[in-house]
Amino acid sequence: MTVVIADTSPLNYLILIGEVDLLAGLFRQVLIPDVMACELRAPGAPPVVAEWASRLPSWIEIRPTPVSSEQFDLLDDGERAAILLAQAQCSPVLLLIDEADGRAEAERRQIPTTGTLGVLRAAGVRNMTDLPTALARLGATNFRSSNILIERLLAEDDERKRSKPRA
Repeated sequence: MTVVIADTSPLNYLILIGEVDLLAGLFRQVLIPDVMACELRAPGAPPVVAEWASRLPSWIEIRPTPVSSEQFDLLDDGERAAILLAQAQCSPVLLLIDEADGRAEAERRQIPTTGTLGVLRAAGVRNMTDLPTALARLGATNFRSSNILIERLLAEDDERKRSKPRA
């Protein structure tokens, strides 16, 4: 069974657009490092995120950040903690992370990743959400992505819907 570990950004954006429960449907359980739990509850966090983090659902499990003296020059504490937690697992892992530097570091360590868009795409493929609506809500936040990537996701979703056999 794949162990899913989340960094702050995907959780933050999925909470903001009302789609965080997709994670439970897709993965059943998500681990977060203790450092990240603090980030979600920090005074600067969006109120809806801090509120959600104050009453975590049963499918979220907080784990201690593994101790390491390794330096991660370009990463914040949450990204560092998520990568260390992923690296410490004995089972296959999937790291949910959006930031390019964090994804690059995970890739360097051969840790598979996906981000907010990957989660939304997977949920759209399984008909767990309406992808165009979720992407529109995401676009109303400060989430940054290339327009080309969003257009590809929408075109893929449209093609999947058009080729779906009618009942």
